[in-house]
Amino acid sequence: MLLVNWQRAICLVLSDKAEIISQYNDQNIRTVTQSFAMPSVVRLTRYVRLVRRFGIVRCTRRNIILRDKCQCQYCGVQCSLASVSIDHIIPRSKGGRTVWDNVVAACQSCNRSKGDSTLEESRMILIRAPRQPSWRELLGEVDFPIEPDWLRYLDYAS
Repeated sequence: MLLVNWQRAICLVLSDKAEIISQYNDQNIRTVTQSFAMPSVVRLTRYVRLVRRFGIVRCTRRNIILRDKCQCQYCGVQCSLASVSIDHIIPRSKGGRTVWDNVVAACQSCNRSKGDSTLEESRMILIRAPRQPSWRELLGEVDFPIEPDWLRYLDYAS
């Protein structure tokens, strides 16, 4: 299973790399000369390089916030999307990289308190050790409706 946006789905269909299995009846995509039904489910008809990378969850701000459920990993306060920040456990100035096991969601207060110090120097502790999540874990945190057409293809749908 692979989730792609509608633009990618249309490109795959038009390049004969995928076929439309199911489509939305009430949504169309229009170009200057053509009109297409919006695909709901597409099936790859041949190998596409994107499939190779499916297992890898990229370390992005959005994915870090999803993994940590928008909760400060130092004090446990629930942050809003606008106020949550990303903190490097080993600061970048001390050689820390932006990788899954070195970044956590933090409230602005804790992020300021920790500043440019390590956990030992700041005497702060983490609620949970950071780790790379699976796609299944991240998708479980996303609040979007599951389309009825998708249910037979999603092994985690209940």
